[in-house]
Amino acid sequence: MKKKIVIGISGSTGVILGVRALQMLREVPDVETHLVLSRAGALNLQLETNYTAQDVRALADVVHGFSDIGAPIASGSFRADAMIVVPCSMKTLSGIAHSYADNLLVRAADVMLKERRTLVLAVRETPLHLGHLRLLTQAAELGAVIFPPVPAFYHRPENLEDVIDQSVGRMLDQVGIELPALPRWPGTAAAAAAAASRRLVAPEVEGSPPPVDGGLHLEMARNGAGPRS
Repeated sequence: MKKKIVIGISGSTGVILGVRALQMLREVPDVETHLVLSRAGALNLQLETNYTAQDVRALADVVHGFSDIGAPIASGSFRADAMIVVPCSMKTLSGIAHSYADNLLVRAADVMLKERRTLVLAVRETPLHLGHLRLLTQAAELGAVIFPPVPAFYHRPENLEDVIDQSVGRMLDQVGIELPALPRWPGTAAAAAAAASRRLVAPEVEGSPPPVDGGLHLEMARNGAGPRS
């Protein structure tokens, strides 16, 4: 039986994260994806990427209308295994935290919580004021996994695509999808040995800070950096 994963794309910046999640899940056997794309999310596709809403809908196995409150995923009797809201706007977070299900995206998330299934919220906002923090706490108390897409650097990303892929891969970890190619922390000793073998030396630029770790300078190369668009 296929594992059913719902992907909700709301109107926050970082819409490429939702696109990449769908792309990665297409490569996983025995996974059926259900997409809910908000109107603001579709607008952000135009603003932030070269993808159209039609392009993104084509990545999903099943597409549900944002206002279709009667869709199968709006009911707990539909056996969705997990849901990721990526990116998750503060408006969407507020609706989920208060069970104010005025659209299918929030309703599907509410179903995940009431059925005690996995709900991952990739909240994209900074800085956070007290109201945001209270909403995050409330959602966590209801059972949601709060997953701000904070980049990791231990895998030495060479471009923005590496950062995006590592973050999305960790989100998929939360719903039980393991990607063999996902870089993982190998331990301090192994990481130090790998760093030494690469012998990354700080470039001699006037005014640059002194090298760290005995001459190893950690820097993020941005060669051709840019979202998959």
